[in-house]
Amino acid sequence: MRPALPSPALPLFASIASLLLTAALGAAAPAVSGPPAPATLPAPTAPRAAAAPVLRPTVVARYPHDRTAFTQGLHYLGGGQYLESTGLVGRSGIRISALKTAKVSEQVPTPLAEAFGEGATLLGSTIYQITWQNGVAFAYDRRTLRELGRYTYAGEGWGLTHDGRSLIMSNGSAELVWRDPKTFAKQRSVTVTDQGREVYNLNELEYVQGYVYANIFLSDRIARIHPQTGRVTAWIDVSALTREVSVAASRQGQPLGFDDVANGIAFVPERGTLLLTGKRWPTLFEVKLSGVKAEPTRRP
Repeated sequence: MRPALPSPALPLFASIASLLLTAALGAAAPAVSGPPAPATLPAPTAPRAAAAPVLRPTVVARYPHDRTAFTQGLHYLGGGQYLESTGLVGRSGIRISALKTAKVSEQVPTPLAEAFGEGATLLGSTIYQITWQNGVAFAYDRRTLRELGRYTYAGEGWGLTHDGRSLIMSNGSAELVWRDPKTFAKQRSVTVTDQGREVYNLNELEYVQGYVYANIFLSDRIARIHPQTGRVTAWIDVSALTREVSVAASRQGQPLGFDDVANGIAFVPERGTLLLTGKRWPTLFEVKLSGVKAEPTRRP
């Protein structure tokens, strides 16, 4: 009897199994083609600006203020007088008042009966006044309050001041616009921000020693703004003033309305102080503020 021979299929099956095992092991092993790729890092972000300091003014004097004046602009003229622009249709105008008594010595209504007066300022011998939604600015002679001319602009008008060369205007947004006083043409603009966020409702303005000060509508805050960067460098908290006039108005039987808010900033250079008031407030405050210094008296 011959011994049994191995089946010719077995070597073939063994070879196939070996190839399949080798392929499987090779697929499981990672391919090595150089050093491992570095880990992906998040993109760097710019650091957030430091929070602006909060300043609280020190009251050095209190003066009476006309409760009927819907204050939109304030500018100290020197010699114990100030310029005030008032709003509301049919009641808008320009007036010059005595600081100590609030007695009005000169006043004129806005030349357009339907105009809603807003911010005002004195540059040289010309008073400028803007309007809310009428798109018209008026120029007046400082000595006579006679109208000298009119300018037009797009959008709303809220606050107005100047830096000695150009007019600076707000429109309720986060933008300040520099304008040519001869033509009212836009020269440049800047967006106001605090810690990278836009600051809206910029209202009455005053330029003080290199900074623009702006009331923030419907708030107890004034922003001190760098005119080149638009960054808020300090906040002025006037909530104590608001509380004081609110109590006084209530005692007079005429409580403040929702829009009788802080509005009105004027620089008194000879004393290095600010005049602060609000819409239909019974008091105009003279305050000292950190960083504001006295200057030689300006001629009106």
